[in-house]
Amino acid sequence: MDLKIIDLSERHGKFILSGVRPDVANALRRCLMTSVPKMAIETVEFHLGPIMDEDGKEYESVSPLFDEIVAHRLGLVPIPTDLDLYNYKDECACEGEGCPSCTIAYLLNKRGPGDVYSGDLEPLGGQELRVKDDLIPIVRLGPGQAILAHAFAELGTAKKHIKWQVTSGTNYRYYPTVDIDLAKCEGDLACVEACPRDVLKAVDGKPAVDDLEACILCRSCEEACEIGAIKVSGDDSKFLFEFETDGSLTARQTLEKALEILEKDFDNFREQVSAMEMD
Repeated sequence: MDLKIIDLSERHGKFILSGVRPDVANALRRCLMTSVPKMAIETVEFHLGPIMDEDGKEYESVSPLFDEIVAHRLGLVPIPTDLDLYNYKDECACEGEGCPSCTIAYLLNKRGPGDVYSGDLEPLGGQELRVKDDLIPIVRLGPGQAILAHAFAELGTAKKHIKWQVTSGTNYRYYPTVDIDLAKCEGDLACVEACPRDVLKAVDGKPAVDDLEACILCRSCEEACEIGAIKVSGDDSKFLFEFETDGSLTARQTLEKALEILEKDFDNFREQVSAMEMD
């Protein structure tokens, strides 16, 4: 197996995976989607009753939405995650009670009228835990309304709930192969004009490949070439991957963790098969 990185920016990843079967490529895709852990808000404790501000003005701890809806929206806010610092809560030394090794605590304290955003979540810890996407709308408060709540994030995976899914738009496709028979080509360039992704360009009156990785295997160029001088196919042992993250982890951290998890899964499967053969 060979992996060639094309782009691993903060939130975008693109790479070429070669020397594997389609089922292995799909296993990596599923691992990126459901097996990479991240922190997400799991528990929200709402303060009930009147709230007094510094000037003695009284607010009612209520919003136009049910508390359950507000908690659901908070759960979907991407939480910055350092996988080296946090344990799964049920595997932590605190035995599930919640501690700095498995839980991140936030305070949400906002008074109306006005909008409550994800950036209003104040981490009860270092500022590195502050939510990066601070303009995610949560709820709009009217005059006299307020929200006071403590939110607790913990580690999990998307196998349990989508709020723990790090990636989106995770996809792969066969790496394209475009063969042009220049001796057969008559140079009418219909294939160049037909390509929706500008994969081809004209060079000395003949079509040539300009951006192979932009090819989506639609074969519009094949259909436009009446004499069959161009053939498009996909390599079923080479795949072009692309994904985005929600910002809780970087693209590099996400890919490295997915490969680590996948390797462990394959090792466990190999050990189980070996044990069955010995029996």
